[in-house]
Amino acid sequence: MGPPEKRDEVWFTRLYAAEYAHIVRYGLRRLADADASAELAQEVFVVAWRRRGEVPDRSLPWLYGVARRLLANQWRSRRAAPDVLPITDADLARVAHPSGADATVGVADVRAALATLSDLDQEILRLIGWEELTVSEAAQVLGCARATVAVRLHRARRRLTEAMSEQPVRPRRPVLATIREDL
Repeated sequence: MGPPEKRDEVWFTRLYAAEYAHIVRYGLRRLADADASAELAQEVFVVAWRRRGEVPDRSLPWLYGVARRLLANQWRSRRAAPDVLPITDADLARVAHPSGADATVGVADVRAALATLSDLDQEILRLIGWEELTVSEAAQVLGCARATVAVRLHRARRRLTEAMSEQPVRPRRPVLATIREDL
């Protein structure tokens, strides 16, 4: 991205074009609707413009950190009537044509188990799994040491596995079962 003195409108336009969709998807996974996610993304880029001297060359984890802090501020200010849906409700509405009934059941089970975890466990698993960040990048988003995130990730994965094993096993239907008597 270049040194801070080169951080002009051209730099910002490139940053916006490259990362806007990632920030919107980050918001979609955490908010009730697309409009709220787009508004969050706009706020993130307002902060990025104001603090352009602080934006690192690998800007996406930094932008995720800004989005996370903006969401935390919104949630604190709206505790009486939150606009945020639990992950199972918000994300199940957005599952786009999974490949078969078994895929839908599996996704629903994972999301239900994920919803039983603490907010921090959910966030770490989302950053690593959904946002595809490295442990170091997730540490930057969360504002803590890499080793701390590595330990928290290990524990969150263990708790998710335990929550998955507590899910009731749903009977699976056969994909297609035909018996031909004439063969």
